[in-house]
Amino acid sequence: MHPAAAAATTTAARSAIALATTLATVAVLTAGCIAPRRTTPLPVPVAAARPAAVADSQQRHPAVAARGDSARLKADTVPVAAPEVARVAEKIFGDSVVARPADSAVTPEPTWDIDVRSYETRERVQFWVNRFTHEARGIFTRWLERGRKYDGLIRPRLRNAGLPEDLTYLALIESGYDTHAYSTAAAVGMWQLMSSTARDEGIRVDWWVDERRDPERSTDAAVKFLRWLKKEFGSLYLAAAAYDGGPGRIGRGLTRYADDFVGAPREDAFFIMAEKDYLRAETKEYVPKLIAAALVAKEPGRYGLTPNYAAPFQFDTARVAPNTPLAAIAKATGIALADVRDLNPAVLRGLTPPRDSFLVRVPVGKGAMLGESLAALPESDRKALTHAATRKGDTMESLAKRAGVSGKQLGWYNRSLSRTTKGRLVPGQDVMIPSAAVVAAALDVPDPSIEKWGSSSRTRSVTHVVKRGETLAALAKRFGTTSATLKRLNGLKGNAIAPGDKLVVKRTKISPRKSSAKKKRTARSSKKSAPPAKKKKGR
Repeated sequence: MHPAAAAATTTAARSAIALATTLATVAVLTAGCIAPRRTTPLPVPVAAARPAAVADSQQRHPAVAARGDSARLKADTVPVAAPEVARVAEKIFGDSVVARPADSAVTPEPTWDIDVRSYETRERVQFWVNRFTHEARGIFTRWLERGRKYDGLIRPRLRNAGLPEDLTYLALIESGYDTHAYSTAAAVGMWQLMSSTARDEGIRVDWWVDERRDPERSTDAAVKFLRWLKKEFGSLYLAAAAYDGGPGRIGRGLTRYADDFVGAPREDAFFIMAEKDYLRAETKEYVPKLIAAALVAKEPGRYGLTPNYAAPFQFDTARVAPNTPLAAIAKATGIALADVRDLNPAVLRGLTPPRDSFLVRVPVGKGAMLGESLAALPESDRKALTHAATRKGDTMESLAKRAGVSGKQLGWYNRSLSRTTKGRLVPGQDVMIPSAAVVAAALDVPDPSIEKWGSSSRTRSVTHVVKRGETLAALAKRFGTTSATLKRLNGLKGNAIAPGDKLVVKRTKISPRKSSAKKKRTARSSKKSAPPAKKKKGR
């Protein structure tokens, strides 16, 4: 053999031996980096505690099957973090052979600031985990997507109030973070607040503006209420149950079953109470739903969910004059009317309130110049309302037809028009006619003052049609009540009534024995329980 060839062969052989030795060394080092798993008992895995039907349904899902395989692989060993392995390999082979993985590639274990681990294996928690990730996976994914939009708004407020940030998932199970959610009990917004509770917490609820629909203001009110409940009951989960079912019911339950709570952790009190025939079905499910939502929301990929998260809720603000159309703000800022409505969901009638200047939200960068941009619009774009006088024989329908709107829409802007006994409008009254752009931006929503508390008893309303010459005080005397009661029953702000108005003058309870079946149906369908005799009346 040629000497040069022999030398090359010898060099190649030595290189091969060196490489084999190095690989063996890496194998030993890597094996040394694998440590036995700790012997301390761990919490029972979620899948292990599920009913057979749930387990079977999840075995069919690829993500769940993969998770099961991964769990079996981890049964005996705990892998060393990827950056550490990379450093060992890099020391031996150099950067040209093995690239170090970025630290960001390592997915950290999720953490919660509410106690989910102690309760994740409970049957009802598992039921809701399965429901959210199977039958309702589509809608739950949309809730997660929408919720990320408000994360930067909700979490800091909870944190600043000394509450766990993961209470944000209470808004998820209440409404799916829908600012316009409306329940059968007339609870409104992403936090599903009743109007009385909202007003107690200092937010505006009237005919023109309902801040229960505003993500910032409603969160402020909900956080204040939750902080009070947490202080009242000393338990996060009791506070959550009281948020749904009313603090009065939870307080009475704690007294009734006091002996059952002795020696138990405070957070267990809810689950002990839920085992009794005491809480409504919805309240019994409320905390398990909250825990399940938190479990899935923090690890959507584990359950095969792939949410496409919404962009953060960001905006500038600017103060505008009364009666400014939302459509004019859209034109002045160059965005769609739907986007202006999304930024200002509390504005109900398509224009800012008629008496005061109002702080509106606009896209980032548009706030400073909004006043000038509005002033540059034609007057026809800036004018929200025109005025007309009623004529003899006018009705709401005939007047609305002349105005190019429906009678209902015309009524949104004219709530106090007087009528004759035949239902016609009294001549000579001033009527506000909304522009087409204002009506297009208005929300067709129920009266914000409505309260529909559930109750263990049914009531029957006695009504009276107002006749010419009758006054509120005279009707109160006639029906053995007071003017204040009549105003409360009918949502009146003042004493003015008009012929043709239909007033509730009395409410009487129906005998329980005659309506027991109806009461049971009502209890199942009602969203809220009766308000407790405290300042804090449910939500």
